[in-house]
Amino acid sequence: MSVINLDHISSNLLLPEVKAAMIDAINRDLANPSSQHKRGEEAAELLAKARESVANLVNAQAPKEIVFTSCGTESANHAIKGVAMANAKKGKHIITSNVEHNAVIRSLRRLKGQGYTVTSLAVDAHGHVNPQDVADAITDDTILVSIMHSNNETGTIQPIAEIANITREKKIIFHTDAADSVGVVPIDVQELGADVVSFASNTFYGPTGVGGLYIRRGTLIWPILDGGVQEHNKRAGTENLIGIIGMGVAAEIAKRDMDKRLSHLNTLKTKLLNDLPNYIDEYIINTPPTESLPNLVSISIQYIEGESVMLMMDDDDIAVSTRSACATGSLRASHVLLSIGLSHADAQGTLVVAFGIDNTADDVDRFLESLRNVVTTLRNISPLYQKRAKA
Repeated sequence: MSVINLDHISSNLLLPEVKAAMIDAINRDLANPSSQHKRGEEAAELLAKARESVANLVNAQAPKEIVFTSCGTESANHAIKGVAMANAKKGKHIITSNVEHNAVIRSLRRLKGQGYTVTSLAVDAHGHVNPQDVADAITDDTILVSIMHSNNETGTIQPIAEIANITREKKIIFHTDAADSVGVVPIDVQELGADVVSFASNTFYGPTGVGGLYIRRGTLIWPILDGGVQEHNKRAGTENLIGIIGMGVAAEIAKRDMDKRLSHLNTLKTKLLNDLPNYIDEYIINTPPTESLPNLVSISIQYIEGESVMLMMDDDDIAVSTRSACATGSLRASHVLLSIGLSHADAQGTLVVAFGIDNTADDVDRFLESLRNVVTTLRNISPLYQKRAKA
């Protein structure tokens, strides 16, 4: 029986067209795109083509507004630390939210050790930031607001355009971490209004180890890697040309197939939510019914541990997750789930189901059947469930 991947928020398949483009690039033995000879110029043309494709995916005004990085984490680090360092003379206050990815949280923690102050905003029960809270938190010392576009654990999509209106009026740089959004849902940086947008190639079926950063023209940001003048002097170091070529092809396909993918993913998500009550009871859906990613559902199953469910489903050849892959191994309950009001027990009983374009309705049925069996088994041996049953 084949393995069903319902953990696409952590990893995705590499599209055949992407793989073919990368293999072709490897076979061509491409030169360094910074080299001045003909082979270097050929490589530079391929780099420029990929940059244009990624720029088109997010509707950047110019390809040079795209900076290639090694991953979404580096992109977020560059956005936050680069803006903070470049604008330190203006102020050292940064605003964020309680539900950000660790790449943002730990970047800010690093800056706090260097004299910056951080205001972290609470969210509502769906994980949404109130734009008015952002406005109220701004001081004369504020230089950056960083609010993620979509949450990698709940799928919540934030009111980025509304927040951008506030930051633009106050002339404050606004970064949004869109690592789980770009290529999954339409992202138009002109409509969003964010000044800096971080994202990753593997989210839209490109290679891992390649990321991107949209930097609006005129935004004051420093590189965090020193060296050469690559990436328009925004990121030093020879580009991962093979990976970037793959990312460019993946971006072209994501833009071309966006509507078809959205329809397919929404159909799977709706089926799961509609059919779930027929298989288990006593659970909490943490993903908002609207303003959320089409490919993700967070389910907190009461009286049992999500990790046990995940491991038993893995024995059934079904891959799901309990939280962000970057937080795997932590014994603490998810800070995201605690922030939206879940108890520690319910947070620990959470599964994250993330669909991909390769999933089918049959995959949902097989997941639900396995889930019913696993939940029944675990609740039969759960002291919490037995205590609840007696009560």
